[in-house]
Amino acid sequence: MRAIADSLSARFNPVTVRGELSGFSRAASGHCYFTLKDEAGQLRCALFRRSADQLNFAPRDGMVVEALGKLDVYGPRGDLQLIVDRLKPAGQGNLFEQFLRLKAQLEAEGLFDSARKRPLPAQPRSIGVVTSLGAAALRDVVTALRRRVPHLPVVVYPAAVQGVQAPAELCAALQTAYRRHAACGESEVLLLVRGGGALEDLWSFNDETLVRTLAQAPMPVVCGVGHETDFTLADFVADLRAPTPTAAAELCAPAREQRLGELQYLQERVQSLVWAGVDERAQGLDRLAQRLGRPSTRLHDSRQQLLGLQHRLHGGVQLAVAAHHNRRAAVAQALPQAVRRAQELQRQRLQHSEHALDLLDPRLVLQRGYAWLADAQGLAVTGVAQVQAGQALTATLADGTLDLTVNAAARTR
Repeated sequence: MRAIADSLSARFNPVTVRGELSGFSRAASGHCYFTLKDEAGQLRCALFRRSADQLNFAPRDGMVVEALGKLDVYGPRGDLQLIVDRLKPAGQGNLFEQFLRLKAQLEAEGLFDSARKRPLPAQPRSIGVVTSLGAAALRDVVTALRRRVPHLPVVVYPAAVQGVQAPAELCAALQTAYRRHAACGESEVLLLVRGGGALEDLWSFNDETLVRTLAQAPMPVVCGVGHETDFTLADFVADLRAPTPTAAAELCAPAREQRLGELQYLQERVQSLVWAGVDERAQGLDRLAQRLGRPSTRLHDSRQQLLGLQHRLHGGVQLAVAAHHNRRAAVAQALPQAVRRAQELQRQRLQHSEHALDLLDPRLVLQRGYAWLADAQGLAVTGVAQVQAGQALTATLADGTLDLTVNAAARTR
């Protein structure tokens, strides 16, 4: 048997076998045993613990895989078996090529540009989670959020995260989150999470429709899909990529102790500023008190000032009264002389007026040989046209009057 095993090892090893998993089991020792089969036959395989711990997917019956290892003969039974060093899902190369093509296309459209990335809110009021209700990732996220921000509401938008129906359900869950955010501000930051797995297990997060839906998010999106070494197109379009679902929760939810510490610092800072302000006001009050002095001193000063004003007022009144008496005495002394001067002036004016009036006396004119004629009504006759022949007139002379009768009236030139 050993010779057969050595011959197989020398001629064929290492070999790669492609087939369908069957009878997969993990022993208590950590070793895994299964059978690879196809239409032509089957081959027993053993995956020892050291290699099994390096698997990045969960093998299950019916999965088509590629196993790299060495052919060997199991001595006790004489069975041909494959000692597997590395196991991966079959077709992963084709999927990766599709991944690269779609990534290049979306990147050329600008969906992965860093300018589109938005910062996470420092203090979100609510957090949304898009994942499967039965996923371990949900439990990890909820545990982290409960530990760091127990006061924040967490809204779960359930969707399948693996399988043919997963992309459509994920898109529907995202659209629901977008509508609620627009309506009432729900979920200020959104987590898209799933646990690790093989490329085909995470393939839903490489769906083109899902990526474009994520690009339309009205709120920042944190993508925590798979393990740290797993990358999906959802990671590139999200505002922030987290290496694990738990890390996604921690990135959008600062630790409660950190926030409490910041609040404590702010409280101490405010108290310090308040006390500094109080001290400054107290010092200002002391300075004002020093300037103000004792109230009794200010009252005494005010009384002295009032007495001084009283003396000044009394002296001013006496001076005003004395000046008034002096003016009155002077007026009384000057009044008789002023009256006499006024009377003399009036007497002179009267004499002048009498002289002027005498000069206008008609009798002086009559004494010079003139007469004043008047008709029967006493009206003065100053022209021939005023009388007629036979009219009676009265002539006033210097020493009396004459009654006249007009014989004839002739106008002289």
